[in-house]
Amino acid sequence: MGGPDSVPAPAPAAVTAEATEAEAKRTVNTFAAVSFLHDAGSDMVFPVWPLFMREVLKADMAVLGLVDGLGDAMVSLSSAAAGYVSDRIRRRKVFIWPGYLMGGAARVGYALSATWQQVIPFKVLDRAGKIRSAPKDAIVADISTRSNRGGRFGYLRMMDNLGAVVGILFAIAFVWAFSATPRTYRALFMVAAIPSVIGALIVVLMIKERPAGGIKVFKGLRLHDLGRDYRLFLVLSAIFAVSNFSYSFFLIFASVHHFQDAFVPVLYLTFTAVAAIVSIPFGRLADTWGRKRVMTLSLLLWAAVSVVVLADQGFAAIIVAFVLYGAHKGALEPVQRAFVSELAPSDFRSSGLGAYQMVVGLCALPASLIAGFLWDAVGAWAIFAFALALTLVAVAMLQFVREAEHGPAAAG
Repeated sequence: MGGPDSVPAPAPAAVTAEATEAEAKRTVNTFAAVSFLHDAGSDMVFPVWPLFMREVLKADMAVLGLVDGLGDAMVSLSSAAAGYVSDRIRRRKVFIWPGYLMGGAARVGYALSATWQQVIPFKVLDRAGKIRSAPKDAIVADISTRSNRGGRFGYLRMMDNLGAVVGILFAIAFVWAFSATPRTYRALFMVAAIPSVIGALIVVLMIKERPAGGIKVFKGLRLHDLGRDYRLFLVLSAIFAVSNFSYSFFLIFASVHHFQDAFVPVLYLTFTAVAAIVSIPFGRLADTWGRKRVMTLSLLLWAAVSVVVLADQGFAAIIVAFVLYGAHKGALEPVQRAFVSELAPSDFRSSGLGAYQMVVGLCALPASLIAGFLWDAVGAWAIFAFALALTLVAVAMLQFVREAEHGPAAAG
């Protein structure tokens, strides 16, 4: 033991810092594994969902837009509510594992539905499971720094997309093995529930929530508290969301232009695989090149999808459009999360993420409804022209957003 004049070694602090970083990496890796599992289950459903709705449940394009739009609107409401309450009670985990269970339960409901009307409550339940999103993103943002936040969100999105690739490959093999029949779709949906249940158990057992630092009084949230740049980013994102119609329309577009129904899941696989490949590079690029530049690029990639489809509806052009669509998704989602988590003040981080997801999700309902009506009344080309116009408006507005230089933006 040291004498009275001995100086304590600095090692414990260093060990504590290393332990904290190791804990952060374990948390991110756990969420990555759970995201992989959940998206594997989800994407057993997604590539055949529009075909199931149209051919088995006899839904037209307007109904498809309504059901998908209602689901996306529920994402918005559940994300905002969970984000706000999570900040208020200073707890995150309690919203995460039930969200994964809700997704699994919804897939069982899909399998048991006989009409498109019966699907609606299960679609709502499925998307209400997004109560997990804002609290989970807040945990990741809290344990990250500006220098690695984009990369970590990119990593999580890559694992989402890798899980999706596995799920899509399973769906393709399942449908090709047993043929595209209503019974096959229903059996596939039942199997798809299993990974999400496993993911929920992993969250319960493996995620150790960090106690809230000190006692803070959560005084409620006003839009003004989230800052000028956050508010501008919210408005332009809402405009863009109205342009960003459900992927179901894109798959149906392919199915009526050169691609047989059995090949449609391969197109879904194409853009998902591209998104998986580019997520980490774009996330890291956002850390080094800047959030706004990568966000701008992601929006322009969606504009490029519309340009390609409007210029040429040939076989090769549609494949190129799906590749660009995957690059857009891989670029957009990591940088969105990093950007919003930094534009919102840290005390309102989960609320800011939830409010953002609420607005974007609510705009998804009119996006899909407008796309459905434009498709039926004017033609498929009209939805891409509409998307291109609104995307260019969002790109122009984005240039007026000031990127936070050092961590979260201040309120005001």
